[in-house]
Amino acid sequence: MMALPGGCHLDSIPLPGQRPHLMQVDSVQRWMEDLKLMTECECMCVLQAKPISLEEDAQGDLILAGGPGPGDPLQLLLKRGWVISTELRRIGQKLAQDRWARVHSMSVRLTCHARSMVSEYSAVSRNSSQEMSQIEKLLMEKCSELSAVTERCLQVENEHVLKSMKACVSETLSTLGEHFGQLLELALTREVQALVRKIDASDNIYTTESTTGNLFSLTQEGAPLCRIIAKVDGVLCLADILTDDSHSEATRAEAAAVVAQVTSPHLPFTQHLSSFLESMEEIVTALVKLCQEASSGEVFLLASAALANITFFDTMACEMLLQLNAIRVLLEACSDKQRVDTPYTRDQIVTILANMSVLEQCASDIIQENGVQLIMGMLSEKPRSGTPAEVAACERVQQKAAVTLARLSRDPDVAREAVRLSCMSRLIELCRSPSERNSSDAVLVACLAALRRLAGVCPEGLQDSDFQQLVQPRLVDSFLLCSNMEESFV
Repeated sequence: MMALPGGCHLDSIPLPGQRPHLMQVDSVQRWMEDLKLMTECECMCVLQAKPISLEEDAQGDLILAGGPGPGDPLQLLLKRGWVISTELRRIGQKLAQDRWARVHSMSVRLTCHARSMVSEYSAVSRNSSQEMSQIEKLLMEKCSELSAVTERCLQVENEHVLKSMKACVSETLSTLGEHFGQLLELALTREVQALVRKIDASDNIYTTESTTGNLFSLTQEGAPLCRIIAKVDGVLCLADILTDDSHSEATRAEAAAVVAQVTSPHLPFTQHLSSFLESMEEIVTALVKLCQEASSGEVFLLASAALANITFFDTMACEMLLQLNAIRVLLEACSDKQRVDTPYTRDQIVTILANMSVLEQCASDIIQENGVQLIMGMLSEKPRSGTPAEVAACERVQQKAAVTLARLSRDPDVAREAVRLSCMSRLIELCRSPSERNSSDAVLVACLAALRRLAGVCPEGLQDSDFQQLVQPRLVDSFLLCSNMEESFV
């Protein structure tokens, strides 16, 4: 299946409404929490019996003032991991600048952070595995080695000797980073696995809801956590929640949000999602039902975003959606302002339609449900506000609507219906008027492709000038003509 660019990752979708805290991650609140972990570097300097640094960038050093709450190993790992990753990056920068005094002081501090992470995690977690213990030992050895070699570099004045030692420091720093990454991966996998088991074993609806919310919060930490959730079959445990009507709509929407994050086409991994295929039919069925019964725009957005991402994952999902009459469900929802009222939601709908449109049998369902008219309306998507996120969402809707139209117009019935609804006129307007497409090149290319497909079926719908400029030349020539075109105000 052709992959349409612009899949959904929920980081870029502002969730409307005032859903309880489990459905959102408040960035200001997160910043306030992280702020507690920062102190001035003088504390460490005193502890190390070193003179306070006079370097101007010393005041920006991060020192973990206090760990997260007791018994919270996941938050401990995330916060310590963030600080250590930041220190590793900064040491690399100072090393490139030959700032040896800073490299050494930061190496000492890095050792303290690493030792604290190991001891604090050991205190709150269950017994460590042999593999984790070995990596902890290797990590601390490399930390000590880095501190020792950077201290020796302070005593060296010969530039040639320093150059050779710099290569040694760089190699040590790289190996240390690898050990740290391995240890963090093992520890996070262990804790996420425990979270998934807690969801599986729980028969308490409140525990399930809060734990599912915690899982969604983890997906906000980025691709590594999403990969870990997929690796430990976290998506499969969510299938039970999605298919169990005894759970509240909010909990099922939370589960849909996790599915959307883990299956995002933006993530650079798919190998751990192979087991997802086992429960894909159940998940897709449950998500379609959630779209159909959604009581708010936010719930519909989360469910449709998960469906949109799944259609990228496997073409079998598109066939399932056809069998479940998903086209009717989605198109009916478009007329319900309570469920579909933002370009972000229409972006998910048109993504699903675009990916389904590669199937030949999709065209008849689209015509039957008056879908061509809906696609025509999406070509005119306009932002209500001028925010960059909403403008970008409108561009994606226009682009994917044109792509969908081009794919569906393989069927002559769809092409004739599109011409009857004046789709060709709108496509010409989008090509010739940069303001109509917000000067988007992606929208322009999609509209030119759709126009050419329609012109192949119904050439009589075009004026000679449009045919000669937008259809007859090579696509790249038409693109250059339109992208450089000045708007006419006559």
